[in-house]
Amino acid sequence: MIMTREFRAQTLSLPLGQRALVMGIINVTPDSFSDGGKAFDLNSAVALALQLEEDGADIIDIGGESTRPGSLPVPLAEELRRVLPVIQALQGRLRVPISIDTSKAEAARRAVEAGAVIINDIAAGGFDTDMAKTAAQTGAGVVLMHMKGKPRTMQVNPVYDDLLGEVRAFLQAAVERFIAVGVRRESILVDPGIGFGKTLEHNLELLRRCGEFRNLAAGVLVGPSRKSFLGLLTDSPVTDRLPETISAAACAAIYGADVLRVHDVREVRKALTVADAVRRVNFGSGDA
Repeated sequence: MIMTREFRAQTLSLPLGQRALVMGIINVTPDSFSDGGKAFDLNSAVALALQLEEDGADIIDIGGESTRPGSLPVPLAEELRRVLPVIQALQGRLRVPISIDTSKAEAARRAVEAGAVIINDIAAGGFDTDMAKTAAQTGAGVVLMHMKGKPRTMQVNPVYDDLLGEVRAFLQAAVERFIAVGVRRESILVDPGIGFGKTLEHNLELLRRCGEFRNLAAGVLVGPSRKSFLGLLTDSPVTDRLPETISAAACAAIYGADVLRVHDVREVRKALTVADAVRRVNFGSGDA
């Protein structure tokens, strides 16, 4: 029998295990690696959020700062100027929860006040020591991601002595920091950080073994969408990596990912229907 777990964010409870959930990406930025400028104005961002929900997104993730390799930080005031109007405009219009993609505690706090219920922090609290306390005070769910270095330098020759061990130790320490200030374990997802300070081989190994991180928290989120390692495999530009993204997302789901963070929600959602069926067969007699 497949065992269902829960990811809790304020009063929200999302079931994990029966099927992989999809987190749809909205970058309210001019410079994100694959879709910079697509949703940079309020109307475009709102329209995209509503479309992603219709396409099957279970969560909408809104970010105002690019974290592509080589990117520089955005000032807090500018990040808030970008994301808060979008979150506010979606209140009462979306049926699915909103996640704020930020590594700044104040941006997270303001976004939750505006209506977000999940904080997606690529730095797992490492860039802002107030992030754990903010998550505890707001009751928001959190996604804690592993990254080696910072976006500006993370892809400069990343080296690991023990990839799985080092990523696991990093995530475990982050989870325990958040729990220590009052965040519930069932309110935390961990993310191994595909593309964030990893080589092609690192990314492939993390996709294949992502389920091994599940016992650290409520579940595992994986974000392979359109990333450069996929282009290395097929020699495809960022604008032509949909088949690769679908394949990576389906593999991650079969290997144990609970949530897939992607740009192309409709196509990935359909592929995950097949992956979920395969996973139920593979794990039908135990924990999925």
